[in-house]
Amino acid sequence: MHIRELRFLDDYSQVQNLWASMDKGVRLGRSDTPEEIQKKLARDPDLFLVAEEDGQIIGTVIAGYDGRRGLLYHLAVAATFRGRGVGTQLMDEIESRLRSKGCLRCYLMVLADNDEAMRYYEKHGWENMDHVLTYAKNLA
Repeated sequence: MHIRELRFLDDYSQVQNLWASMDKGVRLGRSDTPEEIQKKLARDPDLFLVAEEDGQIIGTVIAGYDGRRGLLYHLAVAATFRGRGVGTQLMDEIESRLRSKGCLRCYLMVLADNDEAMRYYEKHGWENMDHVLTYAKNLA
């Protein structure tokens, strides 16, 4: 297994299929269309990583950095590869890349019904900010 940056033309369909296969934790939305992913890659190509084994994409993680804070999206590992350290390796690499950009603090969101993800992130040093509410607004 190795980790590399996403190659859109080669990888997008596999990544989309992986996300769609998640039993919980990843919900596909407007930001996951080919056009939106290409916009993301134009801004931060080094912050969209895939884990690959034998030509198959088995994991992903996306991050954003606005110059002040980081935000993580879509940590996903194929069911048959969970428990083998794939997610941890993806997280370690994306956190390292964010640190190298000067990122001091990073956030991520977990769906309220995803207890497994909450335990995973807390085990890896992430803290639940239960005093903060998340708001969203569609701008287009």
